[in-house]
Amino acid sequence: MAIIVNLDVELAKQKMTLTELSEKVGITLSNLSILKTGKARAIRFDTLNAICAVLQCQPGDLLEFRED
Repeated sequence: MAIIVNLDVELAKQKMTLTELSEKVGITLSNLSILKTGKARAIRFDTLNAICAVLQCQPGDLLEFRED
């Protein structure tokens, strides 16, 4: 079982770079990169809320559950 992070898909839909998102959300580029690559072990709801607000998406657009 795995949680897949689709941040790159949502960024592409908005034609936004990770750097732009970092500046708008107020999260370091390195932390967003860790999230984007799926290496994050957790995400705060405040962070998820901020990302969704900037990208105008739902949490389910960013996170996906896949069975192995």
